[in-house]
Amino acid sequence: MRDARMHRPAARSCRRAALARCSPAARCIACATCTRKGRARRNVDQGHPRSQGKKPARRYPLSLSQPSSGRQGRAPESCAVRAFRHVRQRADARGQRQTDPRQVAKALDHRDATQGHGSHGPNQCYYWTEPELGVELSRMVNNRLAEIVATWPERFVALGTVPLQHVDLAVAELERCVKQLGLRGVEINPSVNGMDLTDPRLKLEKLFAKAQALDVIIFMHPIGFTQGERLIDHYFNDVIGNPMETTIAASHLIFDGVMQRHPKLKIVLPHAGGYLAHYWARMDHGHRARPDCRTVIKRPPSYYLAKMYFDTITFDPEMLRHMIGKYGPGHVLLGTDYPYDMGEEDPLGLIGSVRGLKRADRDMIEGGNAARLLKIER
Repeated sequence: MRDARMHRPAARSCRRAALARCSPAARCIACATCTRKGRARRNVDQGHPRSQGKKPARRYPLSLSQPSSGRQGRAPESCAVRAFRHVRQRADARGQRQTDPRQVAKALDHRDATQGHGSHGPNQCYYWTEPELGVELSRMVNNRLAEIVATWPERFVALGTVPLQHVDLAVAELERCVKQLGLRGVEINPSVNGMDLTDPRLKLEKLFAKAQALDVIIFMHPIGFTQGERLIDHYFNDVIGNPMETTIAASHLIFDGVMQRHPKLKIVLPHAGGYLAHYWARMDHGHRARPDCRTVIKRPPSYYLAKMYFDTITFDPEMLRHMIGKYGPGHVLLGTDYPYDMGEEDPLGLIGSVRGLKRADRDMIEGGNAARLLKIER
């Protein structure tokens, strides 16, 4: 989905690039209320978890202050500024569909949704910065998201971002997001500067415990594959890389015991849960056949996988039918990935084409589940 090279830390020590403002980006966990004739109100998830049925509409902060060149011979533009500029250019390429809340609201209307959940873009997780800059940027993004929600309370709720490179700052910002700003959880990337989320150096157990205590969701969205150099051709970094990155991260959360230690933790996986959600039997076989797959967890891996939540972006009704049958309609949220080219253009049509899906189950998937997870009054 994004340039493979963006996975490399840009400039860990640069503090000169600042975000002047945060505009809405395009991923929306939207709580969509269906407005079609004869249909009941429903929530729709647009993108990566959107509220009331839709996934979060991504919001990009971005005006950049140019750092001075400093000493003679130093590059006039820092790596951090180039990274921010890259994000801005990607956002601008999609225009106001991604950055203007009014345009996102129109997209919700087009999909028969009345409310959407907005979040930052996945490339706005500034884990490569110094912790102090990381939390500053996170606060700027989160404050802007809160402003958007306050301006359009009937259309949006939001997920924030936290600096995972420093767990104490991340926990504090998560608490601020929920208790002060009214955000409904956070969006995170599946890895932090090359480290898995369960890496002991990150100490993210504190964050998972806090999210469970606050009863908010963690939406784990990838930004391509960590070893993106192998996936440069044919748009593989998105087509293959995004589901693979989600698969690896979710597997670590399961096998390293996070889901066992925090049984009420709400993890939402985009892109229909990656490959793991559809090839779980191999994981269970490994647990039976290999002692090194049983070093932490007591139950089969699929038991913990079933505690997670998945969006509907399968692009195929039969694949979606099997996923609903495996994990239950209560763990599937409508997704669109608007406005990206790998998004689902007709999410309601996809769900409606699933054979044998009951009306009550469809209502849950199209909005009820997102409303419940995001605490949206219907």
